[in-house]
Amino acid sequence: MRDLTRPDHLPNLREGGQPPEPSWLPRQRRGITPQMIGRYPDYDVFDAAQTWDPATARVIAERMEVRGNFAFFTPDEQPTLGALCDVAVAQDVEPRIPVPELIDEKLAAGRLDGYQYADMPDDRDTWRLTLAGLDEVAADCHDGRRFAALDTPSQEAIVGDFTKGRLRSVSFDRLNVTRAWSVCMRMILAAFYSHPWAWNEIGFGGPAYPRGFMRLGPTSTREPFERPGATDEDPVRTVTEGDA
Repeated sequence: MRDLTRPDHLPNLREGGQPPEPSWLPRQRRGITPQMIGRYPDYDVFDAAQTWDPATARVIAERMEVRGNFAFFTPDEQPTLGALCDVAVAQDVEPRIPVPELIDEKLAAGRLDGYQYADMPDDRDTWRLTLAGLDEVAADCHDGRRFAALDTPSQEAIVGDFTKGRLRSVSFDRLNVTRAWSVCMRMILAAFYSHPWAWNEIGFGGPAYPRGFMRLGPTSTREPFERPGATDEDPVRTVTEGDA
């Protein structure tokens, strides 16, 4: 197993700023995480399910059932959406958190964030233009192929340019591209980390109501529902020493 006390597993401290192949992470032994890897291999947030009240349990159950049904994105848009989400959160094998479906559910229900950039359209229009733009850029650079049909390095290269606001196409020219990346990534991350499988991956304790927490403030003693990670290093010290 990789030595997690070394700082070179942190993207900002590695050459090129890229994370390593995720196979170095421990295999998940309890519960489910994306791709069945994570730093808390013996943790499953559902072990604490008996502490949730009925309303909380119902919300989580509904979230777990979101899979495969689309109401907002068209069949033509769905492959591009899926490919973008996979690249953005590095999901390349099953089990995957259903990020596209969670985004679709939010947009179909009109549950937007309550604000938008002054120089940007409605988030729903931003998503449609972004997906069209990714296909246009891919077709221009790769012999007419759509974004979802490209290999992973080619998709990552386009997304890398997207993060820097460098993409140009008929659809992207109707957007502030840097803002579009912010809008899409905000929703992708919110969907990813709203899912219990992501909580397992990061060792998050899940809903604290009505259970609450026994220990407040800095402490080395875990809550009863917490499990040890694959490493016990102090992340602040690791980053500080790695930068030295």
